[in-house]
Amino acid sequence: MKLKEGVQAWLNGALSDPVVKILAKNSQLTRTQLETLLIDVLAENLSNKQLNYDEKARLRLTKAKISRGAFNRTLKQSKENVIKSIYTVLLLGYLGIFESTTLDPYIEIANKLHEYIEAHKGKPE
Repeated sequence: MKLKEGVQAWLNGALSDPVVKILAKNSQLTRTQLETLLIDVLAENLSNKQLNYDEKARLRLTKAKISRGAFNRTLKQSKENVIKSIYTVLLLGYLGIFESTTLDPYIEIANKLHEYIEAHKGKPE
């Protein structure tokens, strides 16, 4: 299977996952930003080789040709949104808006979801 088809199949599977849909809908990332961030972070692992940004831009799910510049702008926006979200949590914690124990249930939920998904992947269907 070609790299593009493999990565796009993986992206379609990840983005159509019901848990990912719910979490993404309530996150600071647009679907395009999430897709771009996933390509940037995971495509090289799936391809087992270093990819330049032109190659990464071609992995997007859209039928239209995406330029390297457009890919990089979207990637920059997604990284900024992730960083701002982290800073928001740190700021609220620092100001005492919530105790650190308030985050524990969310961290536990995220870990349980990850464990569930990993266990589900390992089971034959």
